[in-house]
Amino acid sequence: MRSLSQRQNEIRGFIMAFIGENGYPPTHEEIRQGLEMSTKSLVNHHLRALEKKGFIEREPDTPRAIKLLDGLRSFKVPLLGQIAASAEPISFSDDHHEEIELTPDIVQQQEGLYALRVNGDSMIDALINDQDIVVMRHQAVAEVGEMVAVRLKDRDETTLKRFYPEGEQVRLQPANPTVSPIFVHPANVEIQGKVMAVIRQVA
Repeated sequence: MRSLSQRQNEIRGFIMAFIGENGYPPTHEEIRQGLEMSTKSLVNHHLRALEKKGFIEREPDTPRAIKLLDGLRSFKVPLLGQIAASAEPISFSDDHHEEIELTPDIVQQQEGLYALRVNGDSMIDALINDQDIVVMRHQAVAEVGEMVAVRLKDRDETTLKRFYPEGEQVRLQPANPTVSPIFVHPANVEIQGKVMAVIRQVA
């Protein structure tokens, strides 16, 4: 099954068969014995992965509280507008409150996620095309080279670029050899989020 390792598939299959035969889910020890795994902590490691990927739910500190799910649990994040990936930034509008549906195989559900539609082709070498959607995590700081949404305060405009602080200036680097980087003073830069995933738009 997509996004599961062989062992995770085996554990999921064992849980399904166990519930079908007994009417209740197995304990960690029963999974360990049934699949001849070395430790219960290894079982728990794989169960945690299955839970994160949306294939099971568990109640903490309850030995038989494993619930199988049909597939990846979806969740929604707001689509807040457009962001420029072009030679020049454009105004970033957050007036819209549409939503897009995501699953954990795209990005793990977490606080501060939102989405933006890309306008422009300055990030095509980072596999981000015009009208793709980027899933962002709100944060106000970035590591060198991270792809971020950056607001230029003096113009109240936001652009999608890689972030490179260079002494008394910041270089906002596109991923397109035909587009020049943007150089700004650090005081003029406000980081609004980091790219966590890209959803490609297919014509």
